[in-house]
Amino acid sequence: MADTQFGPDGWTPGRLGSLAGKTYLITGANAGAGFQASRILLSKGAKVVMLNRSTGKSIDAIDELKKEFGAAADVSFVRMDLAELASVREAAAQVLRTVPQVDALICNAAIAQVPKQKLTKDGFESQLGTNHYGHFLLCGMLFSRIEDSKGRIVVVASLGYKMGVRTIQFDDMNWDKNYRANSAYSQSKLAQMMFAFELQDRVKAADKNVEVYVCHPGSSATSLIKTSGSLASRTLFGLMSLSPLVQSAEKGAYPEVMCATEDGLEQRALYGPTGRMEWVGPVGKGTLEPYACDKSVMARLWLRSENETGFSWCL
Repeated sequence: MADTQFGPDGWTPGRLGSLAGKTYLITGANAGAGFQASRILLSKGAKVVMLNRSTGKSIDAIDELKKEFGAAADVSFVRMDLAELASVREAAAQVLRTVPQVDALICNAAIAQVPKQKLTKDGFESQLGTNHYGHFLLCGMLFSRIEDSKGRIVVVASLGYKMGVRTIQFDDMNWDKNYRANSAYSQSKLAQMMFAFELQDRVKAADKNVEVYVCHPGSSATSLIKTSGSLASRTLFGLMSLSPLVQSAEKGAYPEVMCATEDGLEQRALYGPTGRMEWVGPVGKGTLEPYACDKSVMARLWLRSENETGFSWCL
């Protein structure tokens, strides 16, 4: 059942006090919900470091933010392509050299509805490789820096996790046999959630000081489908965008900003809109399907992810 712990309007940025002295890392922050999250955090005096694939779009986004908040706004970017593990390693190393404090890492970037099977440079199905494996490696490499600040990891999932098989398809993770855009996307989002919930368990067992939260933006007018979806899915979403079942990208950013800043949240939960179909409406605690926390699958996925990325977490 949806939770209205923040009152009838749900969580809004009006709950934020000053964030001066705080530093937030956001993947995919030059457009959509990630850009809006950057705006909200900067408006409260925080420092924002974007981790983006496109240099040109990042420069444009930073120019826009400095026009809005002044030349002194502390926003910068590190180039990173989540679809290439070498790029993730390079970006994480640059962050460790140049960003002394990380109060939250917001894993916001994603690709969706890729119409035909594509593999990343490392040989993974593109949505799983980008959305899950790239973030798995990034979080692992930055974990100690986040813990130094008693910080947070925020995984931005999607209600799309319910669109496919309700477990991880370990025998064909690249969907060589029966690739379908929705099913592969769904799998990548379920993998992200399972990673976050397994990380919660491992952090607790190791008595580490990092909180891990999972949220989703609901149905938001971002560029996600436009940038990677098929013509049919782009057209359908374009029509939906004119209906009350789609909210603004700014509102889509509320759950991730909340999870990066708000005290007293539950970790084993899924936060997002609590209105119609949990696509839109006041932000709070929504419905989490039990299979997203299937312990045996989560543990198996963790080991598989360490093997595939070549990165062993020190937890």
